[in-house]
Amino acid sequence: MKILKKQRLSVYLDPDIMKALAVYAARRDQSRSLVAEAAIASFLSPDAAERQEAATTKRLDQLDRRMTRMERDLGISVEMLAVFVRHWLTTNPPLPEPAQAAARAQAGERYEAFVAALGRRLAKGPKVREEISEDIAGVPGAE
Repeated sequence: MKILKKQRLSVYLDPDIMKALAVYAARRDQSRSLVAEAAIASFLSPDAAERQEAATTKRLDQLDRRMTRMERDLGISVEMLAVFVRHWLTTNPPLPEPAQAAARAQAGERYEAFVAALGRRLAKGPKVREEISEDIAGVPGAE
């Protein structure tokens, strides 16, 4: 059995990288040299690029799913607002001039009550997007 002698390599590391190497080695109770050797071996291994590509692909897939959900939620929000505005405009006739002043006076109180109710709903749910089925055809993000 032939014993191979390790060869020495001197490298210059950025102080932050050297600190991270020392912390990692101490946490693993290994020498900095052993950790550096393992890192270089991993970097040079033929499947390193494949592993990195798989990790990148996995992360991109996660981001794509998040973006799809965000698009769906935004689509629901826009449609919900449009339905509300259309309903409000068709069911509420313009107020006569004398009644507008009274309505403005009540508007602040009603708005504060709305914001408080919205805050409670956001704090404990359920969210509207959770009440809408994800398999409804025509909803952005539903497939």
